[in-house]
Amino acid sequence: MDSLGLIESRSIAAGAVLADIMVKAAGVTLLKAGTICSGRYLIHVGGDRESVATSVKAAEGAGYSLAGSYTIGGVSQEVLDVLKHSPTVTHCGAIGVVECRTASSGVAAADQAVKRSDALLARIVTGNGINGKSYFVMTGDVASVEESVAAARETLGKDLVEAVVIPSPDSSVVNALVRRL
Repeated sequence: MDSLGLIESRSIAAGAVLADIMVKAAGVTLLKAGTICSGRYLIHVGGDRESVATSVKAAEGAGYSLAGSYTIGGVSQEVLDVLKHSPTVTHCGAIGVVECRTASSGVAAADQAVKRSDALLARIVTGNGINGKSYFVMTGDVASVEESVAAARETLGKDLVEAVVIPSPDSSVVNALVRRL
């Protein structure tokens, strides 16, 4: 699997239909599908780039209202791993937090952020408990975190809510941002 497709439906019922459409349209694997806040439904599919692109286009063309739609070719393994579970962070020179307007835009921006610098992706939170928004956390040396946050800003454009870099963060702040609640 080298590509990730994301569809964020504005309706739960439509999301269920779209997930079915996506897996039937091409040889993709349904990685995750479920509700997020604000009554939206987030779908992740994986596979080769052509299959994922076909699957996402099928969802886009189905006539339902979407909050987000992305095909990420050459998706970072780091993003895939963090979507499953957050790594343990023991020390970091800086931490970056990027807050996004939609769940799907956060995953796409996180992928660009990890590809641009040596900063590590420590966590991605999509939609639940935060009104359908998302955020992700980057760790590393100050320059790498700043570079990754700059990449996220560029990728997000109007979907950016806020992005910050905290040099020499207190360990309690790092723990609060990285651990799963």
